[in-house]
Amino acid sequence: MQAGVELRACPNTLALLKGPKLIPADEVDWATEYSDLVLSVKMVGTLDEAIAHIHRYGSSHTETIVTEDAEAAKKFMEEIEAAGVFHNASTRFADGFRYGLGAELGISTSKLHARGPVGLEGLTTYKYKLIGSGHTVAEYASGARRFTYRTVVP
Repeated sequence: MQAGVELRACPNTLALLKGPKLIPADEVDWATEYSDLVLSVKMVGTLDEAIAHIHRYGSSHTETIVTEDAEAAKKFMEEIEAAGVFHNASTRFADGFRYGLGAELGISTSKLHARGPVGLEGLTTYKYKLIGSGHTVAEYASGARRFTYRTVVP
């Protein structure tokens, strides 16, 4: 909140935090992407509850889990249906340039569009999985760390 971020929070989160930019969240907040310094925070009791919340309100773009529990991370990475699923890394890594794909293009992640004659390659999509240890984009944006790329074949 020092950075001016407004938190829209569930009752459990409100009970833990104090500050001028805390606002009780409502149902609309879970489904809203603000494109601003606004964050909706909901505490859940179980991993299954978290996964259900993401399935209901997520954008299918990028989701992350922060945990030291390897089994929970594995389940999250497998069950979340999104273009990018991360473990212990910032969702700000979800970027075509950062993936080593060249420039970033803004496209819909909710539908695959095929037009004209389409072969197998045209119908292929990917799910990116990123495993970190608390990685944030700031180190890379400042040049303190550099990206390295390698092809991984399943």
